[in-house]
Amino acid sequence: METLKVKTPEGTYPIFIGADILTPHTAFARSSFLTQVLGQTEQVCALITNPTVARLHAARVVEALRAHGFAPRVFEIPDGEQFKNLATVSAVYDQLIDARLERNAILFALGGGVVGDLAGFVAATYLRGVPFVQLPTTLLAMVDSSVGGKVAVDHPRGKNLIGAFKQPRAVIADTHTLTTLPATEWRAGMAEAIKHGIIGDPELFAQLEHGNGRLTIDAWLPRAIRVKVDVVQRDPFEQGERTKLNLGHTFGHALEKLSQFSLRHGDAVAIGVVCAARLATQLQVCDAALAARIENVLRALELPVRVPRDMPADAILEAMQSDKKRVGARVRFVLPRALGEACIVDDVPREMVIRVIEELRVQV
Repeated sequence: METLKVKTPEGTYPIFIGADILTPHTAFARSSFLTQVLGQTEQVCALITNPTVARLHAARVVEALRAHGFAPRVFEIPDGEQFKNLATVSAVYDQLIDARLERNAILFALGGGVVGDLAGFVAATYLRGVPFVQLPTTLLAMVDSSVGGKVAVDHPRGKNLIGAFKQPRAVIADTHTLTTLPATEWRAGMAEAIKHGIIGDPELFAQLEHGNGRLTIDAWLPRAIRVKVDVVQRDPFEQGERTKLNLGHTFGHALEKLSQFSLRHGDAVAIGVVCAARLATQLQVCDAALAARIENVLRALELPVRVPRDMPADAILEAMQSDKKRVGARVRFVLPRALGEACIVDDVPREMVIRVIEELRVQV
């Protein structure tokens, strides 16, 4: 097991990374340190998950929590990004109130990014805030969404428009859960790992570029998580540098919205990263060789690298107008400058963005 520490304005929390660490009878599950992290454990707690994850992993997590003296109540939310909204939040509030969960009750988020984001938003707002712990079960959630304290739900006009900053008490990334992950979800997580290599770790990018699937996850996962840890420690409230974590997301969020969230977040980010790299070459921010290298590694991982042909450029640009990163009427783009270096640009001519989208649209 590897442990990373995240320093925040509210204090420090740990990220535990390892196989089977959520199994009840491991040394980790019995550790006094875990009890110190979780605090008083003789209490009712909430475990928020979805039906798919519950079927695969909830039983052993419940057993582990009971071994620590918790009395867990399991609450399931529907599976899918389309349910990451205020209606689902309200339904969870009802269940927590019915269960009489008090302000010191810990909320555990067991699942991928949707579960973690929504459960974190509930934790930030229920009774003006209750502690929560992230238990990510997807690669994307482990690499990205479970770390950094940004929690949110979607609005009909845009993704993650309703949110808060809420730091977890801990992140427990049990890599055993990844053995049940469908290949499509694995690839979606790899898009965020590649993104982290581009913005903050050239050696990580090279590892993944040349690994061709032969690398064991413990060889690179902590390194991929560390990129985000380092960024959020320097900019916990997204006042500047943290924006660079959104490489590919300005395009990607627009594509997700237009697909009515049928396009996986990681797939949308992969397309968005290719668009951002191509835009960077148009602006002479990076050279064409780097853009080609980025596209090739994403393609080698069987991620999509072309804009869906049923999404017109004008519709994508319109969807970008609801992006929370915009500055006034200007859309903000994060662009690769070199491996390990990204820049933020918010004065890109509309015609140039349209040209990039048209160049990368799937041809009939």
